[in-house]
Amino acid sequence: MSWNTPKPDDRSDNAKKLKEMKNNTVDNMEAAEETMHFADGKELQEIKQKNARRKESIEGFQKEIEDEVVHQKGYTQN
Repeated sequence: MSWNTPKPDDRSDNAKKLKEMKNNTVDNMEAAEETMHFADGKELQEIKQKNARRKESIEGFQKEIEDEVVHQKGYTQN
């Protein structure tokens, strides 16, 4: 029987991936805002709600990116 050893924690490209995810979310939000011009009623409300969630995600991504940059520089947060 062989034992599975855990992979080392490789966070070297986390900030880059998070930035890409954040940029994709911003792009989706902007595209949805353009779509809002052609939407009405329920569809318009759904787009607004989804963009509100996207805004929260963008803020979360930014915080995670900042955490990763600190980690990569070798600092510890208090």
